[in-house]
Amino acid sequence: MSTAALTSPGAVLADLLPATTASRARVRDAALVLGGAALTGIAAQIAVPVPGSPVPVTGQTFAALLVGASLGTRRGLLSLALYAVAGMAGMPWFAGGASGAGGATFGYVMGMLLAAGLVGALARRGGDRGVLRTAATMAAGTAVIYAVGVPYLALSTGMPFGQAVAVGLVPFLIGDALKAALAMGALPTAWKLSRLCG
Repeated sequence: MSTAALTSPGAVLADLLPATTASRARVRDAALVLGGAALTGIAAQIAVPVPGSPVPVTGQTFAALLVGASLGTRRGLLSLALYAVAGMAGMPWFAGGASGAGGATFGYVMGMLLAAGLVGALARRGGDRGVLRTAATMAAGTAVIYAVGVPYLALSTGMPFGQAVAVGLVPFLIGDALKAALAMGALPTAWKLSRLCG
């Protein structure tokens, strides 16, 4: 397949990696899924506590959105599902080396899984090709993470929903804007470089 065909809407960055046979494509996809889960687990170790909140600032959400956009819906979902299942089984790669299900921040992990799928679907429709489209794609993914994470935080801790918003969403908005800005530069630039190299 030509680079021009791969850089048209419908492709994601991972599709630029060659796979000449079906078996090589499966090996490539498995490696991408494992790599996406590992990237998310490593990024989760960048964790800064937020005073008054059980939710730290991490690189985990940025990695999950980047994995979804780069790998597409299916591979992105599989990567984050692997990340979640391995963490629930005891792999210490949730934020700050935590593992297991049911903690106050586990809803954010589930939200990241769904967000990776959504961002992957939007990327397949060209949502990662331009600065404004990438901003909208990252905003949609971030909204999904909070839509699951904040109610779960409220339920798991017994705090009122308004308080969960105050400690589980508001302190992170500036950081999320910075993460979106990084993606707005990185993803469209990767597509431009792929066209130049093709």
